[in-house]
This record gives sequence, C-alpha cells and structure tokens, in this order.
Amino acid sequence: MRRVTYYRTKWPVTPNSKLSGVLFASIAALPNLARGPTLAAFWRLALTAKSGAIPLRSVPNRVLQATIHRIAIVATAIALAAQMVDVRAADSDATSTSSATPEISDAARKAYAESMRQARDLLAQKKYDEAIATLDKLAAERPREPQARFLKAIALTDEKKNEDAIAAYRSLVADFPEMPEPHNNLAVLYAQKGELALARDELLLAVSTAPDYALAHENLGDVYAKLAAEQYERAAALDKRNKTASAKLKMVRDATQTAQ
Repeated sequence: MRRVTYYRTKWPVTPNSKLSGVLFASIAALPNLARGPTLAAFWRLALTAKSGAIPLRSVPNRVLQATIHRIAIVATAIALAAQMVDVRAADSDATSTSSATPEISDAARKAYAESMRQARDLLAQKKYDEAIATLDKLAAERPREPQARFLKAIALTDEKKNEDAIAAYRSLVADFPEMPEPHNNLAVLYAQKGELALARDELLLAVSTAPDYALAHENLGDVYAKLAAEQYERAAALDKRNKTASAKLKMVRDATQTAQ
C-alpha cells in the first residue's frame, strides 16, 4: 500500500474557490461551525450509505434502512443548498463591491506558499522539529486550510511516530471529510498495524468522495486481498480437509508478494 505526500487540489483553499466535484464544493461552502466532529460523522455515514459501503440489505430493521437513506438525501440537500447560497453571495459581492479586498490577498497567498515550501525543504533535510513548528504556526494562522496539517501528519509518519500521525489524520478527516488523501494515508497506517477493517473503511470513504482516485482503489484492492487471505487461512485451519481454501490462500499470497 502507498501513501501520498501532496493533494491533487490546489491549495490554499478559500470559501469561494473553484473546487472539483459538486460534493467537494458544497462542503467547502459550509460555515466553520459545520466542520465539527458531529457533522463529520454525519457526512461519513451519508457518504458510506450513498456509495454502498454500508450493505443496507444486511440491516434487519427496515426503519433503520430508510433512516440511513434519508441521511444521505438530507446531507446532499444541505450541501447543494449551501453551495447555492455561496454562489449567490459571491455574485452579489462581485456586483456591489467589485473593489472589495478578497478574503486572502495575493501577498498572503505567496507568503503561505513560501512558508509551505520552506517546511517541505526542512522535511527533505529531516529537520522534523523545525518543520513541525513551522507547520503548527501556519495551521494556527489559517485554520480553514488543511495543507499544513496534512504535511505535519506526513512529517510525523516519517519520524515513525505513527500513533501521533494517526491522531493528526483523524483530526484532519473530522474537519475535512470530503478530502480523499487523508483517508488514504490513514488507511495505510491502519493497515501497517493490522487493523484492516479500519483501513478498508477509510479507503471506502476516499473512493466515495473521489471515484477517480486510482491509488485509493489500488490500496483498497490490497486490503481486500489481505482480508481474503485471513479468511482463507481461517477456513483451512477450521477444516483440514478443505483443499480449496488452502489453494486460494496460496494464490492470494503469491499475487500480493509478486505485486510487492
């Protein structure tokens, strides 16, 4: 499994940025209050229900099934409504106050980009403490932008502080559940710990928010292969006469070893 060290989306992100994907743009249009853990959990459930990650047919209670569907519908409606409000507000501001100062000036953007470049240089030199101090300052100054927090999680991983990195990624996906890259990297760390079910769940969220994210799909396949190997091994242990389970176990292991 592989992690990423960069976002596919241009950063920094502002509330009125042109963002890829309706869901991505919609969530970005929500106010800061809408980025708390409660709504993050709401979005995670909605996304997994919508993408099929939650097998609704396995839920015995029909009322619960209907509730999950309604959550997905309501979440989408909230996002679309927020996007419309944001677009109308942007249009109104453009016509009435065309000379107004933008929320983030060009100078501020350049300063932020330069600070991020310096932090990356420090990471390349393995000066982790200095890099993390720089990134913490950037995150405090610009809490709406996840780039510094994402790079800090990468730095913690490079330092082999995996538990701290997991905590950093979990905080990041709680505030920005629409971003696939933190989900992917969190899944890689979970898989390294042997927590394959958690890794699978994070990757399902990654591909549900970004269906064209090839790396997340590949990593998801790796996780499913490992989960399959576990079940074949258990089946062979429970029934010594079961030759097919042993053959499938060997096939899966050979395939994963060849890919490595």
